[in-house]
Amino acid sequence: MAKNYVRFNKKKNVDWALLEGDRILPLGCGDLSTKDFLEFVRKKKPAKHKSISSEGIDVLSPITAPCQIVCQGANYRQHLIESGLNPDDKNYNLFFTKSDASLFSPIGDVVRPSHVKLLDYEIELGLVFGKGFDSDLDPNPENVISHVAAFFMANDVSARDVQLPQLQWYKGKSYRTFCPAGPHLTVLEPGDFDRLDSLELTLTVNGEIRQRDTASNLVFKPVESIVELSRFCNIAPGDVLLTGTPSGCALRAPGKLVQALGGFFSEKTKWKLFVKGQSKRSRYLRPGDVVRSTIRTADGGIDLGEQILNVSAE
Repeated sequence: MAKNYVRFNKKKNVDWALLEGDRILPLGCGDLSTKDFLEFVRKKKPAKHKSISSEGIDVLSPITAPCQIVCQGANYRQHLIESGLNPDDKNYNLFFTKSDASLFSPIGDVVRPSHVKLLDYEIELGLVFGKGFDSDLDPNPENVISHVAAFFMANDVSARDVQLPQLQWYKGKSYRTFCPAGPHLTVLEPGDFDRLDSLELTLTVNGEIRQRDTASNLVFKPVESIVELSRFCNIAPGDVLLTGTPSGCALRAPGKLVQALGGFFSEKTKWKLFVKGQSKRSRYLRPGDVVRSTIRTADGGIDLGEQILNVSAE
């Protein structure tokens, strides 16, 4: 069965701990990177220290920099539909990246930059690579799965008024605090990867459910996505893949008529109208909002923990 680990800071000392029910069992391995921690767990059975209280602990991102954060876009069926696309007609896998400067604690304040009006949320299932590759992978599923060491939860926070009008996905998704990760690094045992389709993703804003779906509705599944990724990208242990977000984001694509009319305007005017229209939507994040998210199977056999994020202004 998958084991859950957390990376934490207590009295300015960073360590990793194994979670067993409500018990937090420090491992005394120090501030290892994600790569080195996975190697530490693989090579030896870590000694568990006396359990500690959660009081006075700051939970940190289990994903450490430097690393590559590779992402997939529009990869849930209903998300494609609400974006005005037909999931059955999608013939390419959309990949992009986020800066590792965006990595952030799963519990804390997501900061909206002063120039951003359209701050959006995107709960995502993340895969952590335990083995790297620098050439095309053998597409045998067992071989591909062997490269994935762990699951984790992420929020692909996005400044839509930067990402889309400026055509800068990397910039619009990479501001500091824009990739809360964790709390759990869920290290997989044989057979655990097969339960991926059963994972349910849920995100709420101020108690209102905004996103809920299961990973079974991914359009491009992880095995085929990793095989395709291997054709153009070198991956190192500790790098991650975010597999896409379900429907329910604040962003809504303009209707076909509006899109057609947009062709008569200059680029500057078109995007000005886009931002003005989107600004009327109340679902974009504002200072004071509280975002909570979970990813788990119904039986709790795999549980990536809970993120609790407060939105604050720069």
